Amino acid sequence: MIFVIRPEPGLQATLQLAREMGLAAIGMPLFEVMPLAWKPPEPGGFDALLLGSANAVRHGGVALDKYRELPVHAVGKVTAEAAREAGFDVDRTGEGGLQNVLDDNEVPTRYLRLGGVEKVPLTPGHHTITARDVYEVRALPITGSAQIGLRTGQSCILLHSAAAARHFRGEIDRLGFDRGAIRLACIGARVAAAAGDGWQACQSAPQPDDHALLALARDMCH
Repeated sequence: MIFVIRPEPGLQATLQLAREMGLAAIGMPLFEVMPLAWKPPEPGGFDALLLGSANAVRHGGVALDKYRELPVHAVGKVTAEAAREAGFDVDRTGEGGLQNVLDDNEVPTRYLRLGGVEKVPLTPGHHTITARDVYEVRALPITGSAQIGLRTGQSCILLHSAAAARHFRGEIDRLGFDRGAIRLACIGARVAAAAGDGWQACQSAPQPDDHALLALARDMCH
């Protein structure tokens, strides 16, 4: 059985894609996204917004109104669509991670990066980046029904972030579950490294997107 532990609204997006791919997946969210109070800098000092997650738009609050005139450079299609729905113009949509968005932009750009407390480290190159934390992802414990699901048979867990990998590993150890009975499908090598060892299997998707991740989980389950 495939378990998806990411928070909403990404959870439902992954489950929907799993259904479209004919896969049986169960939502077991171990995280919740909470907005943070943040001080928005003046928009005049920036050329574009850099968004690595749709959560930056969903939880940025009314302060986002200050930046309606700035184009958005988004990490991928889901984030770009969330930005459009919120009334922003999307100038650039990346593939394969936020660093690629920077690397593919040859024009020196003053970015305002809006994201969560935990961020993927970036190399700015010829750009400048000012970051603001607008949300926080808080971890939740594995509770009764989820524990039963994990105990009933071999499981494949989708891991979308290094934080998710570390938290899931800690919960499995806290509960005394056997790592050797659990398979991990990770969205990238950095996530797999954060998960540690001792699992029945721990593999990384060839591309950092949900379709590749679910395809990997399908292959690992069969």
